[in-house]
Amino acid sequence: MSTTAITLTDADNSTLRTAAYGTIALLAAAGAPHKGIASGSIALTSATGLVGHVLSTKSKDIHLHGKSVAELADQVLPSLTAAMHLLTNQAPAEADNFRDTILVTVEAATQTGKSAPSPAVTAMARKITAALDA
Repeated sequence: MSTTAITLTDADNSTLRTAAYGTIALLAAAGAPHKGIASGSIALTSATGLVGHVLSTKSKDIHLHGKSVAELADQVLPSLTAAMHLLTNQAPAEADNFRDTILVTVEAATQTGKSAPSPAVTAMARKITAALDA
């Protein structure tokens, strides 16, 4: 399906951006290393298709608030689920693209250096994947 045939509202675009960039913020808050966060951010900006266009658009509609990882997770994890439901209903191929983009982002953010990711980062990666699949 062509990206021009799919029309997303401003709210839809905001949900996708909040979910995607919130994933990076959540992994950083959980303790992923700076190099990993940079790699994860590059993975997001490397997205293609409709997802790539939405994520590459400069916007001020990403509002992540919270003083703890839990408060951040309360915003990001439901946004991931909402983004998947939205895309599954409007553009199933783009839902797969979004899921793959987020999983590549998580992998890039967690697979840096020779050491394994910390248990907190590993747990957060599992929660992100679960939110995508909910």
